[in-house]
Amino acid sequence: MVATEVERAVREGYERAREAYAALGVDADAALERARAVPVSLHCWQADDVTGFEAAGEAAASGGLLATGSYPGRARNGDELRSDLEQVLALVPGVHRANVHAIYAETGGPSGAGRRVDRDALEPKHFARWMDWAKGRGLGLDFNPTFFAHPKAADGLTLSHPDSGIRAFWIAHGIACRRIGEAMARALGSPAVVNLWIPDGSKDLPADRWGPRRRLVESLDAIYADSTGVDRSLCLDAVESKLFGLGSEAYVVGSHEFYLGYALARGLAVCLDMGHFHPTETVHDKLSAILAFADWLLLHVSRPVRWDSDHAVLFDDDVRAVFQELVRGEALGRVKVALDYFDASINRVAAYIIGARAVRKAVLYALLEPGDRLGALEAEGKGAQKLALMEEMKTMPFGAVWNMLCLRAGVPPAGGWMPKVEAYEKDVLAMRRGS
Repeated sequence: MVATEVERAVREGYERAREAYAALGVDADAALERARAVPVSLHCWQADDVTGFEAAGEAAASGGLLATGSYPGRARNGDELRSDLEQVLALVPGVHRANVHAIYAETGGPSGAGRRVDRDALEPKHFARWMDWAKGRGLGLDFNPTFFAHPKAADGLTLSHPDSGIRAFWIAHGIACRRIGEAMARALGSPAVVNLWIPDGSKDLPADRWGPRRRLVESLDAIYADSTGVDRSLCLDAVESKLFGLGSEAYVVGSHEFYLGYALARGLAVCLDMGHFHPTETVHDKLSAILAFADWLLLHVSRPVRWDSDHAVLFDDDVRAVFQELVRGEALGRVKVALDYFDASINRVAAYIIGARAVRKAVLYALLEPGDRLGALEAEGKGAQKLALMEEMKTMPFGAVWNMLCLRAGVPPAGGWMPKVEAYEKDVLAMRRGS
């Protein structure tokens, strides 16, 4: 079909779907506009397997991280990575941000190669090209310290290390990253979320669980001290836990309980990564519990398979449940949404798009729920009617509404985006020899 025929089919399908949702008291037009407006932060590390630009051509992921696969076309420098992000932005509807790790500093030269600057000495100028690119695209930036893939993290310990000199190095890195995030916010007119995750832990049972956590508290207090001069209205601080990682199977210093307590005590936000919990835990149940006490939280949308394997996000039950909870609690505006996965086994740009579109679908799906009716049925004790309506919603013409969202955003509906990714692979990714 030609484009006009596709558009006609989408509009006709949407009109029928809009009537079906209206019969349940749902305003599909309003849901479309709200779903498009929720910012989703695209993580830069999907394009290059968490390699970064510190050591060109070398795989950097370590410290509990592992990007599996060797699909050709990995981004090798900042220009290639941003080109991949441009392709993603052209094929995913809605408002977006870009999320950058400290190892993506560009310290000299057009390709990011040049004099290496150690992480405790990083400055905003080393991310000037990211800021210029984001400004040109009208994007906000978010930022992350990189506490892994470094000689001073070789034993899997950073901010909780027994060596005060190593702790001092990583404290300086944390402070430097908060200042970079603040500079990004000033340059782009949008507060930057600066999220801290460390790999610290033990492969086997530790004799001392207390000491590392005391040292971590002291290190974090130094990073977040008011004396650093970082403006907290521009640098939005979050801390991220993990159940376990490679080399920290028995004990993680920065556990969920640790960071939840620390964040609430110090006025920071906690980050919930959907892949950082036990497989039987559900992140959506944690949202109302944490937001009863916290002003906001950071959500890393990922897809674990048996362990924290960071698969590309899908439009699955877990992702739908997260956004349903946020909509039901009128808390979409109290959560910062970011992607976090790295799959090197398939076309990396396609993995980006699959995940980003899945998240946007989940937001829209949640906004199309007849929340008032479901709430009323529950309040009246009509549990069977409530459950029946929840089931009926699963076969509503959601796809037609999603296609209209894509059409209004100027991106291909349904599967129309894949031919563009295949062309990009042929024309761009295939030229990246040896990557």
